[in-house]
Amino acid sequence: MGDTPIGVREMMKRNYQKELDQILDTMDRPQKLFLHSCCAPCSSYVLEYLAQYFEITVFFYNPNISPESEYRYRVNEIQRLIRESKDNYKYPITFVEGDYQPEVFYQMAKGMEELPERGERCYHCYEQRMREAAIKAVEAGADYFTTTLSISPMKNAQWINEIGERLSQEFHIKHLPSDFKKRNGYKRSIELSKEYDLYRQDYCGCVYSKKERERQKSAKKSQDS
Repeated sequence: MGDTPIGVREMMKRNYQKELDQILDTMDRPQKLFLHSCCAPCSSYVLEYLAQYFEITVFFYNPNISPESEYRYRVNEIQRLIRESKDNYKYPITFVEGDYQPEVFYQMAKGMEELPERGERCYHCYEQRMREAAIKAVEAGADYFTTTLSISPMKNAQWINEIGERLSQEFHIKHLPSDFKKRNGYKRSIELSKEYDLYRQDYCGCVYSKKERERQKSAKKSQDS
């Protein structure tokens, strides 16, 4: 299953936003970024921010999303966002859809089905999606790869960047550090979601996160009644 961070990584917290700033400050020309997208709302701010520095390929690879109708809806939303906002970007944005492979996700999650959200299963889910992004980024001849995942307050930016750095070494492509929730990035994504009337899902995407969200709703309903 690869390296697990649970209870192991107690590293000093790094300022990934500052590290990103340093990279952007030294760029003297636009470079090619392969950006893994988890959904349209999370991508909205990231595209607004990074398209002034990079020629971006948005890569939608999320085999965790269930059911397929939900997956298709989210694909359509990210494509619509790119189409409707393209005139706001300094550099061009293209879209690539990965294969929808829910069986790959379920195989990865085997034995971790009952683990809570934000635990080890989620770590390996991040890695699964980012690994595919790194592979495709190399094939596309990109200068960097990264993911929109770090914009969510529910996602662990340290894990995401550790995974990115490890994949960077494995595939010999630069990983762009990120903690996109910083500097009101998450807040801006909410504003842009309203502006473009984007569908904001109430669960991460997998069947396990959906079940947990339903339990939370049920518990709240019981408290309110």
